[in-house]
Amino acid sequence: MKFHYIIVFLFLGYCTTYAQKNNSIEKVTPEKESQIQVIVRVQKDKILLRWAPSDALAWRKLNKYGYQLERFTVTRDNKTLVNPEKVVLAKVFKPEPLENWEKTIEGNDNAAIIAQALYGENFGVTGVNQLESIVNISEENEQRFTFALFAADKDFEMAKKAGLGFEDKTVLKNEKYTYRVFSNVPPEELNIQYGGVFVGLKDYEDLPKPMDFTAHFTDKSAMLSWNFKILANTYGSYYVERAIDKIHFERITNKPYTSMNQENENNNRIFYVDSIANNQQYSYRIQGISAFGELGPYSEVVSGKGKSILQFVPHLTVKDFKDDKTVTLTWEFDEAGDSEITGFELNRSDADDGKYTTVLKNIAPKNRTVTYNKLASTNYFTITAIGKQGSNRTSFPMLVQPVDSIPPAKPLNLKGVIDSLGIVKITWDANKEKDLMGYRIYKANNPNEEYSQLTVSPNEFNKYQDSVIVKSLNSKVYYKIIAVDTHYNMSPFSEVLILKKPDVIPPTPPVFTNYEIKDGIVTLEWINSQSEDVATHYLYRREDNNSDHLIAVFEKKDNIEHYEDINSTEGSTYHYSIFAKDESNLTSDPSPEIAVFVPKSSVMPAVKGFYAQPNPTTNSIDLSWEYTTTGVENFEIYKANADEPMQLMQMVTAQTKKLSDSSITINTIYKYAIRALFTDGRISKMAFFTLKF
Repeated sequence: MKFHYIIVFLFLGYCTTYAQKNNSIEKVTPEKESQIQVIVRVQKDKILLRWAPSDALAWRKLNKYGYQLERFTVTRDNKTLVNPEKVVLAKVFKPEPLENWEKTIEGNDNAAIIAQALYGENFGVTGVNQLESIVNISEENEQRFTFALFAADKDFEMAKKAGLGFEDKTVLKNEKYTYRVFSNVPPEELNIQYGGVFVGLKDYEDLPKPMDFTAHFTDKSAMLSWNFKILANTYGSYYVERAIDKIHFERITNKPYTSMNQENENNNRIFYVDSIANNQQYSYRIQGISAFGELGPYSEVVSGKGKSILQFVPHLTVKDFKDDKTVTLTWEFDEAGDSEITGFELNRSDADDGKYTTVLKNIAPKNRTVTYNKLASTNYFTITAIGKQGSNRTSFPMLVQPVDSIPPAKPLNLKGVIDSLGIVKITWDANKEKDLMGYRIYKANNPNEEYSQLTVSPNEFNKYQDSVIVKSLNSKVYYKIIAVDTHYNMSPFSEVLILKKPDVIPPTPPVFTNYEIKDGIVTLEWINSQSEDVATHYLYRREDNNSDHLIAVFEKKDNIEHYEDINSTEGSTYHYSIFAKDESNLTSDPSPEIAVFVPKSSVMPAVKGFYAQPNPTTNSIDLSWEYTTTGVENFEIYKANADEPMQLMQMVTAQTKKLSDSSITINTIYKYAIRALFTDGRISKMAFFTLKF
């Protein structure tokens, strides 16, 4: 029965033996075809090889016919050999005969298992009722194969006796080898693919330390766990050791311990539960065992104490508000637990799943009420019973919300920008209220219209992004916000934030309404651009075919809509246009151009030498004059009697220099005047002469 018990115990750990895949394994794995798998372990002066067939049938055949082991020297002194040097290390590797196992069996359980699997008349597994449901082995050959490989994994010496291992002590440090394990089974009986590895002494590495080893101490027990997946290619099982003084460790697992679920990808940890006494310091460490039977370095040491569990749990039941800052809390706790605790602690958090802070300590064990006077708008409380043995129990949270009618402060310091695509980004100073829920953002396109709410629910952050249509008639957009707390109290509106849109629309053009020419001066009148953001108007003049010339600039604030051009020249034609420019330096189209001709209207010098003389012979008055100024077209002669007004008497050509007036009366005073008319429309000053006939 002892032999059967050992088999059961060891099998509880078997899921890894030849599932331990070393990186050096060469896989030749046709689907559903038997093969030999090989792993290797390099030591400082030798190379250890382990192999095994992939199924029970191949194992049984190979036990009969054996394995052939060959070694090829592939590189020497870091140079690849042109012709690898072949050495047959063994032509036939087979399990040793039964008589060679008899002495070993007496003191080695692994030897007993392998020998029974190889040579036993029957191989029944008993001792644990649920074993069949765990491994589901239905054939004896499968049982023999499984247990033989498991035992070989735990004892390299026994693996060699079973024809599954070899030590090569003839290797050199400056060489590297390929090992191949071939089947001696005739192919017509069973085709078994060979396995191999490529390795050298320089590939030696120390065995790694087990990782992620932890211990969780509870009432009279310590749950140990470690991550076996990280080093699954190195260790298949472990020894667990315990010490009370952190120095003298003893194994608490007489047999190697491993996981039943190593093939489960979702479970990468091994668990081991040790029964201990409470309030006693215990230390643990683990040591891995390789497939070659090597013991690796110890893990880090973990320590702790078992603690008795407090049986009673407090339960908050009543909250009684004194004012908006003070509450009295009441809880239930079985009086039988008073002697097991040192007292209670009150804990508070802003959220149900938040971090709780102890706000009241050293509450007497017999107390069942406590008053707290620093309430926020939202509070979550728990009450913790502090066990004398270090085990604490905490109640479920209770929500405590006093009546809140105080709104948050008005949001301050609104700022914002609008980019060229119309994306609006606004920010403001964050409110300080702990019960703040968020902010509501409002928007308007004109200062006098009703603001619309942009946010369906309060915006949590003190920033907001919006978008506007840049090419629209309104050049500005208006925002304001309010703060909202968790009781939906709303702050006053913030100051209005006015943001100017990026200006991509030029101003409307100004329009000329009238012009006037007087004494050679051109007076212009117009209506300024009606765009809201217009800043400046520019008046240009062009003479004939010359280029435009800026003659005046008008600022919006001056509101000027007329101009007198005193620099015009008589007889010239001028073209006038006016532009508007806005605050973004966008320029309007020009106004409709007007063309103005400035006539020559200046007064020329008077006719010189104008003279009137009575002529008794002809009974007339003879007029004469001289005028040398060019451009004269006609002369006009005016006449008047005494105090009568002047009247045109006659118009003569420019070549005429004298004229006789026969329409006269004796003893009458006559006044004469003359002026020149020029071809360009100008006239000269009047020249006068008075006489009595």
